[in-house]
Amino acid sequence: MVVSLAGVVRGLAAGLCAVLLAGAPGTAPAAALEMADRIVVRKAERRLYLMNGERVLRSFRVALGLTPTGHKQREGDFRTPEGEYHVVRRNPNSDFFLALQVSYPGPEDLRRAARQGVDPGGQIMIHGLPNRLKKPLDYYLTRDWTNGCIAVSNSDMVDIWLMTPTNTPIQILP
Repeated sequence: MVVSLAGVVRGLAAGLCAVLLAGAPGTAPAAALEMADRIVVRKAERRLYLMNGERVLRSFRVALGLTPTGHKQREGDFRTPEGEYHVVRRNPNSDFFLALQVSYPGPEDLRRAARQGVDPGGQIMIHGLPNRLKKPLDYYLTRDWTNGCIAVSNSDMVDIWLMTPTNTPIQILP
């Protein structure tokens, strides 16, 4: 039986998440872990903020699409979208370390793409590093490298995963 390191790490992360969310026998559940009520991404700052009201719970460095300036217009433009979205799906078995799918394209994105006669693209995620690195680790930690997603370190992704339920609003700002 062949087991990849990425698969083992994902399994451990999923198990840790389950334990933290359920609580160990005789202990309080992970209610002590404060949940975010929204995610704010500031592209120019390369920062993702987990927010509760006006309080910043956590702040993380992010990598964006290879062409980070401007709003995503079409499939293949390597831009990270800008606007109001939400988490629509959680994928523990992604090609990247954990992934939260963003609701892009939204209705206005679809209308704009139809007017322009282009495919708006999709599959925008907040995720960790690739499970199979194709470049040195430093590459992923020091530059924009995604096709339009929002990428963080794997350890940061665990925090984001634990602190943001499905349907959490996401505001992506220039």
